[in-house]
Amino acid sequence: MSFAAYKMMHWPTGIENCAAGFVSHSRADFVPRIPPIQSDDLDSDWPAGRRETGPVPNLVVTAGNVLEVYVVRLQEEDDTRSSRAPAESRRGGLMDGLSGASLELVCHYRLHGNVQTIAVLSSGGGDGSRRRDSIILSFQDAKISVLEFDDSIHGLRTSSMHCFEGPEWLYLKRGRESFARGPLVKVDPQGRCAGVLAYNIQMIMLKAAQAGSGLVGEEDALGSGGAVSARIESSYIINLRDLDMKHIKDFVFVHGYIEPVMVILHERELTWAGRVLWKHHTCMISALSISTTLKQHPLIWSAVNLPHDAYKLLAVPSPIGGVLVICANTLHYQSQSNSCTLALNSYAVSVDSSQEMRRAPFSVELDAANATWLSNDVVLLSTKAGELLLLTLVYDGRVVQRLDLSKSKASVLTSGITTIGNSLFFLGSRLGDSLLVQFTYGLGTSMLSSGLKDEVGDIEGDAHLAKRLRRSSSDVLQDMTSGEELSLYVSAPNNSESTQKSFSFTVRDSLVNVGPLKDFSYGLRINADPNATGVAKQSNYELVCCSGHGKNGALCVLRQSIRPEMITEVELPGCKGIWTVYHKSTRSHDSSKLVAADDEYHAYLIISLEARTMVLETADLLTEVTESVDYYVQGRTIAAGNLFGRRRVVQVYERGARILDGSFMTQDLSFGPAPSESSSGSENAVVTSVSIADPYVVLRMSDGSIRLLVGDPTSCTVSVSTPADFESSKSIISACTLYRDKGPEPWLRKTSTDAWLSTGVDEAIDGADETLQDQGDIYCVVCYESGSLDIYDVPSFNYVFSVDNFISGRPHLVDAFVQEQPKDLQKATNKNSEESAGQGRKENVQNMKIVELAMQRWSGKHSRPFLLGILTDGSILCYHAYLFEGPESTSRTEDSVSSRNSSGSRLRNLRFVRVPLDSYAREETSDGMPCQRISVFKNIAGYQGLFLSGSRPAWFMVFRERLRVHPQLCDGSIVAFTVLHNVNCNHGFIYVTSEGILKICQLPSITSYDNYWPVQKVIPLKGTPHQVTYFAERNLYPLIVSVPVPKPLNQVMSSLLDQEVGHQFENPNLSPDDLNRTYTIDEFEVRILEPERSGGPWQTKVTIPMQSSENALTIRVVTLFNTTTNENETLLAIGTAYVQGEDVAARGRIILRALAPWWERLHLHPGSRVQIPEMASPSGVFKIDSADFHLQVSEIYSKELKGAISALASLQGHLLIASGPKIILHKWTGTELNGIAFFDAPPLYVVSLNIVKNFILIGDVHKSIYFLSWKEQGAQLSLLAKDFGSLDCFATEFLIDGSTLSLVVSDDQKNIQIFYYAPKMSESWKGQRLLSRAEFHVGAHVTKFLRLQMLPTSTDRTGSTPGSDKTNRFALLFGALDGSIGCIAPLDELTFRRLQSLQKKLVDAVPHVAGLNPRSFRQFCSNGKAHRPGPDSIVDCELLCHYEMLPLEEQLEIAHLIGTTRSQILSNLNDLFLGTSFL
Repeated sequence: MSFAAYKMMHWPTGIENCAAGFVSHSRADFVPRIPPIQSDDLDSDWPAGRRETGPVPNLVVTAGNVLEVYVVRLQEEDDTRSSRAPAESRRGGLMDGLSGASLELVCHYRLHGNVQTIAVLSSGGGDGSRRRDSIILSFQDAKISVLEFDDSIHGLRTSSMHCFEGPEWLYLKRGRESFARGPLVKVDPQGRCAGVLAYNIQMIMLKAAQAGSGLVGEEDALGSGGAVSARIESSYIINLRDLDMKHIKDFVFVHGYIEPVMVILHERELTWAGRVLWKHHTCMISALSISTTLKQHPLIWSAVNLPHDAYKLLAVPSPIGGVLVICANTLHYQSQSNSCTLALNSYAVSVDSSQEMRRAPFSVELDAANATWLSNDVVLLSTKAGELLLLTLVYDGRVVQRLDLSKSKASVLTSGITTIGNSLFFLGSRLGDSLLVQFTYGLGTSMLSSGLKDEVGDIEGDAHLAKRLRRSSSDVLQDMTSGEELSLYVSAPNNSESTQKSFSFTVRDSLVNVGPLKDFSYGLRINADPNATGVAKQSNYELVCCSGHGKNGALCVLRQSIRPEMITEVELPGCKGIWTVYHKSTRSHDSSKLVAADDEYHAYLIISLEARTMVLETADLLTEVTESVDYYVQGRTIAAGNLFGRRRVVQVYERGARILDGSFMTQDLSFGPAPSESSSGSENAVVTSVSIADPYVVLRMSDGSIRLLVGDPTSCTVSVSTPADFESSKSIISACTLYRDKGPEPWLRKTSTDAWLSTGVDEAIDGADETLQDQGDIYCVVCYESGSLDIYDVPSFNYVFSVDNFISGRPHLVDAFVQEQPKDLQKATNKNSEESAGQGRKENVQNMKIVELAMQRWSGKHSRPFLLGILTDGSILCYHAYLFEGPESTSRTEDSVSSRNSSGSRLRNLRFVRVPLDSYAREETSDGMPCQRISVFKNIAGYQGLFLSGSRPAWFMVFRERLRVHPQLCDGSIVAFTVLHNVNCNHGFIYVTSEGILKICQLPSITSYDNYWPVQKVIPLKGTPHQVTYFAERNLYPLIVSVPVPKPLNQVMSSLLDQEVGHQFENPNLSPDDLNRTYTIDEFEVRILEPERSGGPWQTKVTIPMQSSENALTIRVVTLFNTTTNENETLLAIGTAYVQGEDVAARGRIILRALAPWWERLHLHPGSRVQIPEMASPSGVFKIDSADFHLQVSEIYSKELKGAISALASLQGHLLIASGPKIILHKWTGTELNGIAFFDAPPLYVVSLNIVKNFILIGDVHKSIYFLSWKEQGAQLSLLAKDFGSLDCFATEFLIDGSTLSLVVSDDQKNIQIFYYAPKMSESWKGQRLLSRAEFHVGAHVTKFLRLQMLPTSTDRTGSTPGSDKTNRFALLFGALDGSIGCIAPLDELTFRRLQSLQKKLVDAVPHVAGLNPRSFRQFCSNGKAHRPGPDSIVDCELLCHYEMLPLEEQLEIAHLIGTTRSQILSNLNDLFLGTSFL
C-alpha cells in the first residue's frame, strides 16, 4: 500500500460550541402571537398570566469541523394543522401556549478546519430592528472568519477573514510553539467590537462597522433584500503582556457602559497543588475600557484576591451589570461598586480565614461548569455531573446583596449552553444527546410541592423510553413523559414571598449524538441473512459502539444501511412495477367510522409484469382478483393511482388509460396520435412515464411529446388534451412531473410577483367545496432534451419559471427572466459554448439528459419543496426551493415576459439551492425501457421522504427540512417499490428485487434515522463504557463498564494503602467529620450483553464485578491452544490494574473465563442424561435441554502480575500479555498460563496490540510504535523495527494491500501516520527504523481501527483472479472521539495520481466556506515537536466529493486540465465508495 484515500463516512455529532443569534432572519421578522382565550385550568398555576414568547433567534452549533445553523419552529396549542408533524416535535405537553418546539436546519457546512470557539456578533438593534447578526468562528492557531447569511444564495457567505499566522506574525507567539487552547472569541453585547484571545497573551480586537458607514452601503441593502448583517471593519492587536497580565484564563465584555468594557481574569503568579495551603488567592480581574477608534485601552477598575481555581467570567446583563466569577469552590460577584461571595463547599476558603463566607445550602463543585442567563437576574449552571443549578442575584437597584443557589433537575453533561430567545435554552453536549428545553417562570408558591418532589429527577426522563414511544399518539406521549415536566425553586429560607421565582422546564427536541466513540466491535445483526454474498452480505453486520460518559454512557448500534423487518415474501418473476390504490366507496355505508385519510387502508395492489397485469385485493389476505375486475390486464401497466379524492382509480397502460370505481370501469381512453402532428411515425408512440396529481395526469410519450388528462371532479370523468404550448413546439421532452402545492397556504404562491393578490381569494372559493379544499395549486415541471427546465401552472399551462441548462447542476437556480439577458439570446450562447467544449474535449456529454424528475413538498407548516432530477449517467441533482425577494430592478424584462405569459404572474422570487447527497453511489442507467426509480412516500412508520429503486437502492428521509440518505444493500437491485397500509402491515411497504422476489416489510421502529447513519441506542448503561468485544459463537457482547459510586472518605483512604499490611488507618490531619464525607470513585465491572431478538433493549446476561480499587482495562475474546487436550478453546480474557495511588507498586490481574453453558464444560451434549446429586429430579437423573441455556461464565484462571495489564491478544494459540513495561507470551495448559517468551524494550504503557500471522504491532502511550515478530523455534520475540520519534499513540492497526503490509497509528494531535518496514533501504538504518509512507491530519482523536476486507467493485470484476492483489485488499474503519467514523482505503498508483491531481485543482476551483485552505488543514500537526515531514500519499475524499457538486461545464474543464475524463473520475470515486460500503 503505497497510496491511500481518507474518507469520512459518518460526520461528527458531539456538539462542542453553541450560540444563538438572528442569523437567517431579523428581530423584525417575528410575528407576535395573538393571545388565545385563556382557559382557567391551564393558567391557574400562573398568577401573572402567560409569558409571551418574543422573537426567537437561530441556533448555531459546531461539532468538530461541521457547522450547522438551525431555526426554531414553535407549535402553538391551537395549531391543529401541525397535527401531522412527527410526534417527536410535540413532546413535553403544553407550556406558555406552546405545544412544541423543534429545530429545523437552515444550512449545514463541513469546513476544512475544526472550529475552536464561536460567537455571534450582534447587530445591536432593538426588537424591531431589521439588521441581522453575524457568526464569528476561530480556528487553530489564529484564524478568524466572520460569516453572514445571504438570502440570495440561502447560505452563509464570508464577510471578512483575519489571519495572524505565518512568518510575519511569528513574533506574536513569543517563542512558544504549543498552546493549551485555540483562539477564544467574545463579543461586546451591543455589537460594537469583538475580542479574540490568541496565543494565550495576544488580544486581537475586531472593530465592527457602524450602521451608517460606507462598508454597509445602500446598494448592499438592496442586494440582500433589505437585510444588513453586522460586519467587521478592521482589526488590531493589544499585547496584554505590556499591561502586566501573564496567565490569562478568561475575558468578557460587560453590560452598561457607554464604551465597550472588557474584563480580563488573569493569574498574577501561578500556584500548584503542593503550595495551595500557603498561596491560594492568586487571581484577579482587570476592566479595560476599549476605544476602537483611538486604539486605547485604559484600566478603569480591578479586583484582586480571587481564588486560584477561578476559571470563567459571566457578564451580568443590564440593569445590574458587573461580572460573575465562577471558581471550583466559590462564586463571586464583582462590579465597580460592590462585590459579594458564595461558598459552595467545605474546600472554599476566604483570603484571610477570619471572615465568614455565606454558604450555599448544599455542597457542590463547580469546576468545568457551563452557564447561561435565563433572565436578567437568574443564571442556569450545568455542572460536571450533569446537574442543573439556578443562581439568583438578589439585588436592589444596581447593588447585588447576595447570591442564592438552588438545585434543580439533572440533565446531560454539557459542553455548551445557550439561551434562545426568552423561553428556550439549548444544552449542547459532546457526551450525550443535545437537548432543546423550554422554560417558564412565575412568581408564587403554588408549585412548591411538585418542585420538591421532582428535585432529583432527570430532565430527559427515560430517554430511550420516549424514543420507543415516539411513534405513538401524542396524548400517550405526554402521559409517559410527564416526568419531564420539571419544576424547581429558586429560594432561600429568609427570602420574602414576592421574589420567589418558580421555574418549570420541558424538553422539546433533541439532536442525536453517538460520540465519543471510545471503542467499537463488529458483530452480526439479529436478522442477518446467512446466504447473502457480495455487497448484500455487508448489511448482515453492525457496529456496537461504546459511547457517552458517566450517566450518559450508552451502547450505540450503528448500521450504514437499512435492513427492513420482513413480514412475508413470495416469488414473482418478471415484475416491472407495483402500485397500491385506495377505494373510497367501500366504506361509504359505515359513515360513523370515517377514517382519517392518513389511516385509510389500501384496497388494491396492481402488479405489472412483462406482458400482463395482476390485481390483488389488500384486505386481510392478499388475494388475486385479476379475473373479476375491469382493470386492463392484457399488457403491462405504466402507472396507477387515485383521482377525485380517492373516489376513482386511474390505470395508465401503454396505449390508453382506464378510470375505475373500485373494480368497475367507468371510462376507457385510448391515446391516438396528437392532432397537430402528421400521422407518419407517431402512431407507435406509447406512454413511457406518468405523473398523477389529482385531478390531473400528465403522460410523456415515447416520441417526446406530452399529454394531459384533465379530470372533472363533479362527473368523475377525464378528457385528454395536449397543452397548446407543446403542440407547436418541436423540442423533445426528456422528463416531466406534476407537483401539487397543497396545504393551508400553498408555498409556491408566495414566490409569484403578485403573491398578495393570489392568496386569500382562492382560499375562500376553495373553502366552499369540501372536496376541493385540500387541492392546492398544481404545476407541471418539464425538462427538455436540450437540458433546460420549465415550470407551467396547470391546467392553463402558463409559463411561470424556467432555467436554462438545468442539466449542468449549478449551485443555484434562478428564473431566467430575473437574470439580465433575454432568454433566446442566452440559449444560443449556451448552445455554442457547449458544442465547442464538446469538440475540444472529445468527451461525450451531448447525449446527457434528465431521465426522471420529481418535485415534492412534505407535510409540515414551514416545509419547502425539493426538486430531484436523475441524469443518464445515474448522478442525481437534488435542489431545495427557497424564497428570495430580490430588488425590484427587473422591470426591464417585463415586456418580454408578457408576450409569452399573459398573466405576468411568474414565480420570480422562487430559487433553488443545490443539496449535496452523502453516501449515495451513482449507477449507470440501462439503455432499456426507463423505469421510474423515485417513489415518494408520505408515511412509512411515521417517516416521510422518497425511495430510490435501482441497483443501489436508497432511502431519502426528510427530517428538519434536510434529506438523510440511507442505502439499502440487503437485497441487491430493487426494480419496484410502493407503500402498503393494511391490517397486517401497518404503514409498511412492498418491494420487488431483481431476482423476482416480492417482499412485504416494515421499517425497524426503534432505530433513529435522523442521523448520518441509522442509530439505535440499545441500552442506557448508567455508567461509562470503556471497551467492548464480540463473542461470535453465542452472539454476545462482553463490555467493560465503570459506574461512579460515592463512598465515605475513610473507606477510600484505607483502600489506597497496601492491604497486606492490614494496619488501622489513622490520619491526624483529617477531622472526624471530614472522614464521613463521601468521595466518588469509579467501580468497574464486566457485563455480558445479548442482543434482543425482537429488537428491544438488550439483556444483561451476566455481570462480573471487579475487586475494590481494581480497574478493568482490557477485554478480549481469545482462542488458546490447550496443550493438555490439544484442542483450541475460546475464552474471555480480562486484564485489570489495581489503582491505589502512587505509594503502592502497580499490580494487575489476568482473568480467563469460559463462556459456555455448564453442560458444555463437562463435554456433554443436549439430550443426554446425567446424574448430578444437587440438580437431580426425583428419579436421580437430570436431562439436559438445549433450550435451558443458562450462560455460565466460570472463572477458570486468575493470576496477579506485576504492572497493569493494559493489552491482550492471542498469537497462534498463545496469549500475549502487556503487563506494565513487559510484553510476555504465555502458553495455556488448561489450568495454568506459563510464560515462554518476553520482550523488554522500553514501552512505558502499551495502549494497543495488533497481530497478523506472527507479526506484532505495539502502540505505546509515549514511545510511538514497535514492530515485533515471534519465532516458534527458539521461542523468541524479536524486535524488527521501531519508530524512533516520540508519539503519544491512541490506536494502531495493520493495513494489508495485496502482499504489502503497512502499520497505521493515530496520535494525540489528531493525526494518522502510515509506516512500513523496509530493511533493505539505507534510510531505515539497516532495518532498525520504520519508514513513513504517509501522514495525514484527521482533525479528530481516532480511538480504534478495524480492518475489513474491501468489496469487489465493477472495474475489479473483469480480469482479477481470486488470489490477486485486488482481492486481498483491506481498508481500515476508524471511530473518533467526536462521534465521527471514517476509513482509510488503499489505492493503486494510477487512481491515486489521477485523484491527487484533481485534488490540487479543487483547492482553487471550489469556493471554501469561511475561506479555509484544505491543504493546510490536512498537514501533519506536530504541536511544536520536531517532525520530519513524510510523503503526501493520502488523498482527501472530503475535498474530492466537491467535484460532483460543481457545474457540469466546470467538471469537464477540470477533467480536461488534468488529462482525464469526467466519467473516469466519477468511476474512480464510485469504486472507492462501493469498495468501502461496509455495514
